[in-house]
Amino acid sequence: MSDATRRFANIAARRAAGEKSGIASVCSAHPLVIEAALRHGLARSADVLIEATCNQVNHDGGYTGMTPAGFRSFVEAHAQKAGFPIDRLVLGGDHLGPNPWKHMAAATAMKKAGAMIDAYASAGFTKMHLDTSMACADDPAVLADETIAAR
Repeated sequence: MSDATRRFANIAARRAAGEKSGIASVCSAHPLVIEAALRHGLARSADVLIEATCNQVNHDGGYTGMTPAGFRSFVEAHAQKAGFPIDRLVLGGDHLGPNPWKHMAAATAMKKAGAMIDAYASAGFTKMHLDTSMACADDPAVLADETIAAR
């Protein structure tokens, strides 16, 4: 675990102790947004959290054409260009679950979601927002809390 990830994991405890604490966070695959976030962090000697959604980036390429490993390389190249220290970078996956495949049966979509989450973890992403709340092709329109939790 990187020092930035440790600091990120301790934000809630530091806030509970009365310390002002937070992290700049963006969820974008646009180069200008990523560069702006990195410049912001650099100017403040702060960590930066950059996230990708399951639709933007996944093991099938997402709509950006990038896998999690490819997105990591993309972000790290921008960090290097900006002079931002890689050890101050936290990568996150947002709404990781069956959403990109919700047009498929739930069992198939969840299998693909599992492969996607594995790809994010293998690429070194450390902030994972898992989201199984969306209905798939063979689900009722609104899922029961028990179904969401079981997934």
